[in-house]
Amino acid sequence: KTDSIFYSAASGVGMPVVYLGAKTGRDGVGGATMASAEFDDTIEEKRPTVQVGDPFTEKRLMEATLELMQTGAVISIQDMGAAGLTCSAVEMGDKGKLGIKLNLEDVPQREENMTAYEMMLSESQERMLMVLKPEKEAEARAVFEKWDLDFAIVGETIAEDRFLILHNGEVKADLVLSKLASTAPEYDRPWVATPAAEPLTDADVPTIDPIDGLKALLTSPNYAGKQWVYEQYDTTVMGDTARRPGVGSGIIRVHGTDKRLAFTSDVTPRYVKANPVEGGKQAVAEAYRNLTAVGAKPLATTDNLNFGNPEKPEIMGQFVGAIQGIGEAVAALDMPIVSGNVSLYNETDGQGILPTPTIGAVGLIAAGEEAITGQARDGHIALLIGETQGHLGQSALLAEVFNREDGDAPAVDLEAEKRNGEFIRANRDLIKACTDLSDGGLALAAFELAEEAGVGVHIDAGDTPTLFGEDQARYLVACNFDQAEGLMLAAGQAGVTLTTVGRFTGDCVKIGGSEAPLAELQEVFRAGFAEAVA
Repeated sequence: KTDSIFYSAASGVGMPVVYLGAKTGRDGVGGATMASAEFDDTIEEKRPTVQVGDPFTEKRLMEATLELMQTGAVISIQDMGAAGLTCSAVEMGDKGKLGIKLNLEDVPQREENMTAYEMMLSESQERMLMVLKPEKEAEARAVFEKWDLDFAIVGETIAEDRFLILHNGEVKADLVLSKLASTAPEYDRPWVATPAAEPLTDADVPTIDPIDGLKALLTSPNYAGKQWVYEQYDTTVMGDTARRPGVGSGIIRVHGTDKRLAFTSDVTPRYVKANPVEGGKQAVAEAYRNLTAVGAKPLATTDNLNFGNPEKPEIMGQFVGAIQGIGEAVAALDMPIVSGNVSLYNETDGQGILPTPTIGAVGLIAAGEEAITGQARDGHIALLIGETQGHLGQSALLAEVFNREDGDAPAVDLEAEKRNGEFIRANRDLIKACTDLSDGGLALAAFELAEEAGVGVHIDAGDTPTLFGEDQARYLVACNFDQAEGLMLAAGQAGVTLTTVGRFTGDCVKIGGSEAPLAELQEVFRAGFAEAVA
């Protein structure tokens, strides 16, 4: 509820700074700095920087925090994340234009003889920091004691722009607080733009038997089913799961309401390496499509920017280009970035990772709206929404089957993305099942709808670009004949390209002149990831 949001800006001088949750240990000390460090043969020495999470304690903390918020005791609150107590205290003070004084001997500790350095930089999980209304202390403390969690006053807000850290009466740090946050130094690193990629020519485009190409994608850990992962945990806790893992966006009901939220995360690092601007746009566009494909209105994004060493101008150029593309896309698609994180220097022995600006996104299926969560069935028409040019540059087919990463990333037409997405949401009543087209193109999208429903699919086209091309702004829809006619009329009025590409029927996957039993392909799809990580 927008009128029930709690913020992290401290206010008022002399207000108690309260530590909430689990005790502080040595796990995660230096985690934030490790996340931006290059790896080499000393990696084993860095293992203690990894945090140890406890989901049950986390759940108790969530419940206690929500209960605390109902008491009226909270002035400001935020979690302890990267750099632990240091970051949370500095951010809360700086946002409120206040200083912070901490007494570290009062910090709950689960290990003996912890130093000030370790306490300030520990990233032990399940912890919050709060500025409290003093008169509400007893009421607030009772909430956390009920949930068997620590509640400790560890400091206070002060008028000066100062971060004062004391441990057993000894000053361990005393510096200008704002210099660590709002007035921290800013880098303007040199960068060079990524050179334009050579487009594929007709002579560069390979051909492959459609079923052979599909099988190659299904055996790749990138595109195989992930049942091995998500079947290991309970995905229906509290009974609010509206769409279980495995296909596109997940959906949960907002507890006690008829509203549902859809979630997704997307990026194709190959695209970003070839063309950072278009690759950044594409990550946002694919998130937009994944939400739209279940009938959700995209609301907001969080960016998770993972790159190599930004002191190398070519890596910094990837960073600059990706942010430009992401910025253009979130503005055009009206899904602003509301949070995020950055991990740089992701290199091992001087070799950087592919640029990976992952976009997480959330969308809303409002009360009274239907989600698009049906399945294809025998007799359904397969309709393709959006234009197909057959773009194979940087495609999954080239990478997985031919071990090639050449050509340019597909261009992203943000107007077409918005137009086609709005068309899907406006005509949800005519759509039984829907998925967006991304990696693997039409062939992989058709298989995914067929696999989920346990019904065969026949795709008319047989040429490689049409089947495996990764043009953007496209969706595959399954519906009956009458609904297909209605969609065609609506598409004509909306200026949306819509074509019939096949039908769902039988128990085989037939693409062009090639076919295989659906059960055989399902077995390949469901076994591929487990075999890769065994």
